[in-house]
Amino acid sequence: MITLDSTAKAALLPTLLFAFASSALAQDRTFKTDEVEIRAETMASGLENPWGMAFLPDGAVIVTELPGRIRILTETGLSEPLEGVPEVAVVGQGGLLDIALAQDFETSNTLFFSFSEPGSGGAGTAVASAKLVRDGASARLDDVKVIFSMSKKSNGGNHFGSRIVVNDDGTLFVTTGDRGDGKRAQDMQDHAGAVLRINADGSIPADNPSPDGSKHLPEIWSKGHRNLQSAALDPQSGTLVTVEHGAKGGDEVNYPEAGKNYGWPVISYGVNYDGSKIGEGTEAEGYEQPIHYWDPSIAPSGLVVYDGEMFPEWKGDLLVGSLKFQLLSRLDRDDKGAVTGEERMLEGEFGRIRDITAAPDGSLWLVTDESNGLIVRLSRSGSE
Repeated sequence: MITLDSTAKAALLPTLLFAFASSALAQDRTFKTDEVEIRAETMASGLENPWGMAFLPDGAVIVTELPGRIRILTETGLSEPLEGVPEVAVVGQGGLLDIALAQDFETSNTLFFSFSEPGSGGAGTAVASAKLVRDGASARLDDVKVIFSMSKKSNGGNHFGSRIVVNDDGTLFVTTGDRGDGKRAQDMQDHAGAVLRINADGSIPADNPSPDGSKHLPEIWSKGHRNLQSAALDPQSGTLVTVEHGAKGGDEVNYPEAGKNYGWPVISYGVNYDGSKIGEGTEAEGYEQPIHYWDPSIAPSGLVVYDGEMFPEWKGDLLVGSLKFQLLSRLDRDDKGAVTGEERMLEGEFGRIRDITAAPDGSLWLVTDESNGLIVRLSRSGSE
């Protein structure tokens, strides 16, 4: 049964975000970090492998569950699953994945979600648009349209990606994985292992990278990625930031640029799971170097480039969820975007952190990828 912890029934703040009274529940805990003490509050539990979330204008949170459900969390609890979700291939890492609001959501009620789509040959990453209709306590999706579909479906349940980032110009960045077949990440006629850029209706932006001698697909923004499950815009520069899974080591932070190749599986800072070398080593001509990498791998998923007011100490830092070590990694960056240090927080405290989102009030919200998944809010201790 889906349950909402009783504190999540507290009154809304004037900002219409959820908040809790100063008398915390037993589940509320505080943690000391290098620069600030944080308070962690469990907002909801009982979700089945939640994967992505976004804030609605009224302060509610819309959240996906891997088996193919979308729910809305309000001050009264978690909604029943929304009607209108298309068929989802629930296999391995596949299912219902990320969710994001259109730039004009307040007037259009349009949102986007990514999922593993069944089809001829197996399954592949797809993105749909829909209208969110809310009628009191009930909600549904209307006018559901698949606006992108990976052209080459394949069997297996690995490496679908997928994050959706709404760009400042209204276009969408969509990340995909290599579907467990590394050579697909270097095939310019394949959507796998890529950052893609499309318009909100699925058409191709006129200023996408122009096809060259490789005659790459026009949706492709960058290639040579293994499995991208973290992506966000840097609010200061307006550029895309991604974090991808390596193999045994070699998780990477990149700032993907149009038309560039990020190397997988020709170069990598990891090795194969049997310990053997990957490709040509750590560098080769024509392939970009990561901004930062982890070895051993942390299995990253979810990303925020922090720009809120609640934690000014973290301004401009990258906050990345870790599945393997069940922690939140904070990467310090200098003024040029170079990573200068790492702090690891909350290790083993809540489970596998699948996604992280910054709320309008500057608090950070996590979902945990567990059969009894949580939504957790992180705020500054003593700020409320």
